[in-house]
Amino acid sequence: MVMEEGGQRDRGTRGPMTAGAEGRQIFVELGEQNFDAIRLSTYRTACKLRFIQRRCNLHLIDIYNVIEAVRDAGLNAVELNAGISVTRLENLVSSLFNQLSKRLPTTHTINPQESTVLLVEFILAAVDCEPESHLTVLSVKAMLATLCGGKLVDKLRYMFSQVSDSHGVLVLSKFDGFLREALKLPTAVHEGPSFGYTDTEARSCFPQQKRVMLNMFLDIIAEPPQCLVWLPLMHRMANVEQVIHPVSCSYCRGNGMTGFRYRCRRCRGYQLCQNCFWRGNASGSHNTQHQMKEHSSWKSPTTKFGRALGRTLGCVSSREATHPIYPEEPAITLNLSNIIPPRPIGNPNEAMVLSSSAPESSKRSVDSPSQQDDEHKLIARYTSRLAETDGAGVIPTRSINFDANKQKRELIAQLESKNREILAEIKRLRAEHDAACQPSPERGSTNPGLLAELRLLRQRKDELEQRMSSLQESRRELMVQLEGLMKLLKDEEQRQAAQAAGSSHTSPSRPSPSTVRSVGTASPHAYMYPPQDSLAGVGGDVQEAFSQAPRRNLRNDLLVAADSITNTVSSLVKELHSDEDREEEERLLNGKDRAG
Repeated sequence: MVMEEGGQRDRGTRGPMTAGAEGRQIFVELGEQNFDAIRLSTYRTACKLRFIQRRCNLHLIDIYNVIEAVRDAGLNAVELNAGISVTRLENLVSSLFNQLSKRLPTTHTINPQESTVLLVEFILAAVDCEPESHLTVLSVKAMLATLCGGKLVDKLRYMFSQVSDSHGVLVLSKFDGFLREALKLPTAVHEGPSFGYTDTEARSCFPQQKRVMLNMFLDIIAEPPQCLVWLPLMHRMANVEQVIHPVSCSYCRGNGMTGFRYRCRRCRGYQLCQNCFWRGNASGSHNTQHQMKEHSSWKSPTTKFGRALGRTLGCVSSREATHPIYPEEPAITLNLSNIIPPRPIGNPNEAMVLSSSAPESSKRSVDSPSQQDDEHKLIARYTSRLAETDGAGVIPTRSINFDANKQKRELIAQLESKNREILAEIKRLRAEHDAACQPSPERGSTNPGLLAELRLLRQRKDELEQRMSSLQESRRELMVQLEGLMKLLKDEEQRQAAQAAGSSHTSPSRPSPSTVRSVGTASPHAYMYPPQDSLAGVGGDVQEAFSQAPRRNLRNDLLVAADSITNTVSSLVKELHSDEDREEEERLLNGKDRAG
């Protein structure tokens, strides 16, 4: 073909530039990224092609821009196996990036000429990967559709439109050629041994289906064949490039992962970033043979626990409505009163009579008398048959149809009336609910005097509570002091008993009154001063007990004093509670008076 010869001639003239530094610039930059250190071939291929896509700015072009550029270049009406010149390819790619530069905002600019050179040289290098291959329309469409951005579903729809027939069925020979051209892309980035083309690749994609339709072809997204597993992965990598996981990598200890996150199913809490996982890095008890789960988004532990709890309790909110949503007003119904239902023809003879009588009745004005006689005979025969039918008790079908339609119209009218009643009831209930929820003017208006009184009551209550707490603390201190006094009295009685026993053993004679007086008078003053000092400021029965003569029973006096203190505190608490109840009743009465 002339076009193919021109393509070979143009490529021959551009050979030195392709071999130069400018032509292989994109492959030099690709080698500097060190993607060959990735141990998994699928991720390695997807990373390389994603770099080519971003370096050529193809991620900013979707499949619809490619379709428009191909149509403007006149390649949509050309056979897929037809050759194309390099000049025409350059014009096509140049129009793509020129239109892109016009669509982009001023803050985001690209160099259309540089992107055109890089993409054209990469496409030519991909075509040259296989011997005896040449640049065709199919290779250009396949490579541009695979490397452009946008949704994968839209790209697969376009691919299917190129390899299917007019009935929407996949043509295996066209798909084989399309697959051959698309798999030149992994071969161009030195991944041919893993994803190169073989003669059985097309049949292995759809081994069981004889007629492959569009929906079966789109299943490549969910279950891609082995030769195309890198294509959905490349799109998933594009979607997670801006995703940040606020956790640290268990190997490189980097704060915050970008892209994919991999969590080990065996090692608890062991997580790797995508760079460490792709290169096979492991630490501790973790092994590269452990099963890992890939995460493309971050969910906080609180969100996970809430969803798990919701699923357990069965209260997970469904995105879809559990019941159909009806409109507020019923739709305008059609007026079927003027529509006459067609009469079903149950007897073939009747149909024959009607079909034969119709044209004859239309020609009644020009027919001869003999034809009119035949028409009368047919009418008589038809009426006799109707009479026989009525005599047999068969109800005419037309009357049944009229009755059925009348019943349907009545049912529709009843349902519409019920619907209107239900809608009116719903509006009434909504109005009542809104009226109940909205505060009335009386409720909304606040009384300043009532608010001031409530504020004073709260302040008075706080003061009484503080006073009661201070009295409780004083009572606790008094009880502690009384306990100390009781202990001192008990020790004094034991000491007096011991002295009395000692004096009886030493002198059996009766002691002199002076001795007894000295002992009796010295002990109270010696042991009563400390308690009096410790009970400074305490009045009542306590001071009276310690101020009287020592002959009184001090234990009983202390108990009486303690009881009097307890009764005093109890009466004070009761008085406080009675004051609070009285203030509460007064406040309620004042509120009722104001409401009245």
